[in-house]
Amino acid sequence: MAQTNAEPRLSPVYWRFWWATGFTTVGDGAFAAVVPLLAVTITRDPRLVSVVSAATYLPWLLLSLPVGALVDRHDRFALMWRSQAIQAVMVGVIAILAAFGQAGILTLAIVAFGLGACAVVSGNAAQAILPDIVGKPLLHRVNGHQQTITTIGRQFVGPPIGSLLFAVAVALPYGMAAGSFALAAALLATLPRRGRHKTEPPPMRTAIADGLRWLAGHRLLRTLAVLLGVNTFCFQLANATLVLLATQTLDLSALVYGVLLAGAAAGSLLGALVNARVVKRIGAFPALLTALATNVVVFAGIGLSPNAIVLGALLAVNGFVTTLWNLVTVSLRQEIVPSGMLGRVNSVYKMLGWGLIPLGALAGGVVAHAFGLRAPYLVAGVLRGIALLVALPVMIRAIRDQRS
Repeated sequence: MAQTNAEPRLSPVYWRFWWATGFTTVGDGAFAAVVPLLAVTITRDPRLVSVVSAATYLPWLLLSLPVGALVDRHDRFALMWRSQAIQAVMVGVIAILAAFGQAGILTLAIVAFGLGACAVVSGNAAQAILPDIVGKPLLHRVNGHQQTITTIGRQFVGPPIGSLLFAVAVALPYGMAAGSFALAAALLATLPRRGRHKTEPPPMRTAIADGLRWLAGHRLLRTLAVLLGVNTFCFQLANATLVLLATQTLDLSALVYGVLLAGAAAGSLLGALVNARVVKRIGAFPALLTALATNVVVFAGIGLSPNAIVLGALLAVNGFVTTLWNLVTVSLRQEIVPSGMLGRVNSVYKMLGWGLIPLGALAGGVVAHAFGLRAPYLVAGVLRGIALLVALPVMIRAIRDQRS
């Protein structure tokens, strides 16, 4: 039988999934850009602004573990489209409230929490189902595709369009985001059902405990999860008040702020396009180390940025190396973790990795209020540097064990 080296083609199911990801991320990007802009029209207190950011990520701490068990026992596409439909409704409510000037900080925080809860479901299900619809040999390729469309939608398209629409009318970007989520839900609802269990699944508590034990027993993934937790805490500590740094310290308009976010998107997009080749050329561990070390310098530089051009360039570098980290670590989990465990292990990984983000956002507001709007990035850079130095020996040992 003749053999061929041709790479398998991606199925129509995957491409519909890809388009749904695109619509979702455009909505995510628009909402993420305009929520802080709406918040600063309500209050200038950085502590209150950071509360909205914290509420977005709090579900990763509170809901990640039970959601992981649900993802491993229910149809993953169905979980995704239903969560997207709920997001469309919630953002539509904000559009109506904003149009009539009735959106307050508490309302924004509640909706942000609801959207974050839906993101826990859809994000976990999306990463868990990908190996099933494309196969492990294609994971680096399709993760590159996913990184590309996510970057384009969440950072390159959504934020500038959202900021532009916000400048025209406060409610417009929220209506656009609601439409994006609705389109994603409609696409995902057409995908074939994929049942998870032919037999009765284990009790919820047992399923969650299995995921905890699996990750706890894998030194490399456990180490990366803890390191991710420190780094995302630092990222949100710095980023929660970025809108205030841009609009108050550097005196930028809402439109320029959206363009500034597009600078980060440009770096992320470039990273999504070339980082698979970077990893292939230099190896996974050197790529991770490069990303981590570069971000230490970048965070300190952002805190000292004298103008929008320097700030935009540093945000672009941050986007590039963060995409490099994501490409390596997501593919690694999908390759190592068994498919039936992937939802639970991902949920534990993300709870450790993203669970501290709300605390980082609140800490950022406190630091900015006490020491100025530049201080959060400087503090975050120092903390990331310390975390890297502490984790490096553990990562080296874990990678040696993984290879042996």
